[in-house]
Amino acid sequence: MSTKVINVGIIGQGRSGRNIHGNLLAKIPGYYRIAAVADSLPERQELAKAEYGCSAYSSWEEMVRNEELDLVVNASPSHQHFPITLELLEQGLNVLCEKPLAKTEAEVDRLIEASERRGALLAVFQQSRYMPAFVQIRKVIESGVLGRIVQVDFTNNGFTRRWDWQTLQSNNGGNLMNTGPHPVDQALQLFGTDIMPQITCIMDRANTFGDAEDYVKLILRGQGRPTIDLEISSCSAFPRDTFIVQGTNGGLRGSGSKLEWKYFKPEEAPEQKLQHEPLFDAKGLPAYCKEELTWHTDRWELALPEGTTLFEHMTEQLYMMLYRTIVDGAPLEITPQQVRHQMAVMEECRRQNPHVYGK
Repeated sequence: MSTKVINVGIIGQGRSGRNIHGNLLAKIPGYYRIAAVADSLPERQELAKAEYGCSAYSSWEEMVRNEELDLVVNASPSHQHFPITLELLEQGLNVLCEKPLAKTEAEVDRLIEASERRGALLAVFQQSRYMPAFVQIRKVIESGVLGRIVQVDFTNNGFTRRWDWQTLQSNNGGNLMNTGPHPVDQALQLFGTDIMPQITCIMDRANTFGDAEDYVKLILRGQGRPTIDLEISSCSAFPRDTFIVQGTNGGLRGSGSKLEWKYFKPEEAPEQKLQHEPLFDAKGLPAYCKEELTWHTDRWELALPEGTTLFEHMTEQLYMMLYRTIVDGAPLEITPQQVRHQMAVMEECRRQNPHVYGK
């Protein structure tokens, strides 16, 4: 394993650039070094210099012009992700872009084309792929104990009123673009990224002070695929389990910290045959279908190193994957082509909701 340290420049020192990327990168100095940051606010520049011992610039253009960077983290506001990332790729720079990568499938195509033409890496910060609970869910599903998966529910609900810049369509705001990239990415991993799903989407404005949606109900369907029921709501006073999986042999439910699943083994189940006539019990009275199945149960609980949060764990996993890609040539595990698929789904959601997004 190489011991190269990657020099990173971070665009933006807000909630994402500082609180997520800066704080995490400062904890893995053997792999990454924060060489520079760019932020328009002088006080943020000074704080970054004090916290990271790095250079600081008022613009990202000045930063990339004056620094030798192996990677640029684009943590600018959402509506700036596409144009800034495109310019960085055109300059041949490797980019890790915050979500949402872009707004449309066509914009992602332009980024992929620039990345391939210039030989620059394009990565997307979809760290929820590394959520331990989701990793465990995939293991349970792939083990086959739940049988054929019929439906998977993803629920990201709460009761929240927002009035910040991420509630505006002009800023690529709204629950679909803000929160959606994470559960949609997970959902498509289970549904499959080889085909475009049939999409039904309902969006609404409930508690937002902006003009973008804060309620999303998304159904994904496809022949031979599990039905995906995905909900992101800011008007749910009684949130339910984050994950629910229904299968022909059992099911699973839980959150990011706890999961439980139960299943029966077909070879242990009573032998049954289809009856075309009414059923009767032993006394000759009308009866309903009833059988005793032997249920097997299992549980999983989140276990992280002391002092490490779930968000830090997922972020570190993504950055270590990215390190292996940049330094050792390992393939990206979260590809821009997968994110392109995600953007196509979101674009169709907006098309189906002209009362929110216009015709």
